[in-house]
Formats: sequence, C-alpha cells, structure tokens
Amino acid sequence: MITARELMHTEVVTIGVRDTMDTAAQQMRQRDIGALPICDGEGHPVGIVTDRDIVVNCLALGRNPATATAGEFAQGDELRSVEADTEFGAILALMQQYQIRRLPVTERGRLVGIITEADIAHGVPEAQTGEFVEAVCEQQLPARVGEPALGG
Repeated sequence: MITARELMHTEVVTIGVRDTMDTAAQQMRQRDIGALPICDGEGHPVGIVTDRDIVVNCLALGRNPATATAGEFAQGDELRSVEADTEFGAILALMQQYQIRRLPVTERGRLVGIITEADIAHGVPEAQTGEFVEAVCEQQLPARVGEPALGG
C-alpha cells in the first residue's frame, strides 16, 4: 500500500512563526510556489500560509505585511497533518473530508514533507481524480436570499 512517505515532496520550504508576511511573499515569489508551511522553532508544523492569505487576510484588511507575522495567520488547532507511514486511503479521505489542498507530513511531530492535490491526482485512478478534486474544491456557500438551501 502507498504511504505518505512515497507521495510527499521532501524538499519543503518553510517559514517560521516570527517571519513576516512580506518574507513569506518573497519566498513564494523566488521559489514560484503559492504556499509555505509555518513551523515553530522545533520544526513542528503549526499552519500554512498561502498567497491568498497574504492578499485576503493581510493586505485587504489593512495589515502591514512587513510587520504581520506568519504565526498570526497559522490555523492552530485546525491544521491537519499525517504521519509519514499513513496509508493512501486515509490520506485521501482526510483531504476530501476537510477540503485540504496541501497536507503536511510529519515524523514524530516534525515536518518531513508535504502532499499536494497534484500528488493525489497522480496517485488515484483517472476516474477518481474528478471526484477528489470536486470534493476538495467544493465551496460551502450560503444560499442566496430567495433560494432554498442545498439539501433542503
């Protein structure tokens, strides 16, 4: 059975909790990536900051990216991760259930890799790829005024 260790990227660029959002943006630009895991001083993942976080949760709210820290944007208890020996089926289920696009992989709590949507898409049969992407990307939008709620 395929495990997280076999799916993950091991060369993961991270940012520290005290690094600024400006530093995160510069790292993303230099490396042509859209997200960085946020790690504490001991290498434990505490969140993920995305390019969208920088724009929507920092700039659009009037925060200064030169002083706002990545730690302020860490998801805390909401961050989901898997151990390196987690099997593919459990990874797939977790990513679908919580609509996760980037899943940190840990070993004894320390970050050792990351699994992305693209990694999963390559790991599932073509027929399941659409289901996976639909489940992860599905938005839980509120019903518009005058329209019935979904499932209702």
